[in-house]
Amino acid sequence: MVVILCMLPTFFNAIQKRTGPVLNDWVLSSIPAYNVSWAIFPIIWGWGLYSLWKGIETPRIFIAYVWTFIFVSMLRLLTISLIPLDPPIGLVDLKDPLTGVFYGESTITKDLFFSGHTSVLFLTVLCLETKRDKILAGCATFAVACLLLVQHVHYTIDVIAAPIIIYPVHRLVKYLLG
Repeated sequence: MVVILCMLPTFFNAIQKRTGPVLNDWVLSSIPAYNVSWAIFPIIWGWGLYSLWKGIETPRIFIAYVWTFIFVSMLRLLTISLIPLDPPIGLVDLKDPLTGVFYGESTITKDLFFSGHTSVLFLTVLCLETKRDKILAGCATFAVACLLLVQHVHYTIDVIAAPIIIYPVHRLVKYLLG
């Protein structure tokens, strides 16, 4: 995880320099863009802290989350590398003071396919154990996915693809962990 986090600024600065197509996204074109960063990050960081607390209580949650996060991060680096996209029309910069450390000083707008924010939250749905936690994490995932679209940070396909891609990766990790 440390190696991945250390290489992110270099990776994201490199992808910002390339060009790709702007997708014709009829969902985004029907939604006016607004800055909703103020709502996105309390949800993400709140669930992150809650998941960490649950992981401390039940280490198998933490282990499954970390290993899946590592594989998902590598997969995102691969898909972002292979699928260069220019950002959606109307994108409003997403500002997170905490993760800005890993992205470097510049604003990153081309880390598109697939959504890391949606992935991280959906991973909490898969890793948490109680029905109540899964439902609440699912609601948080859906809310952030919608807010990312409102802010035009991702294409609709980026947000929809995240859970579809994350699920088999998580199943593989659970299989490997026994």
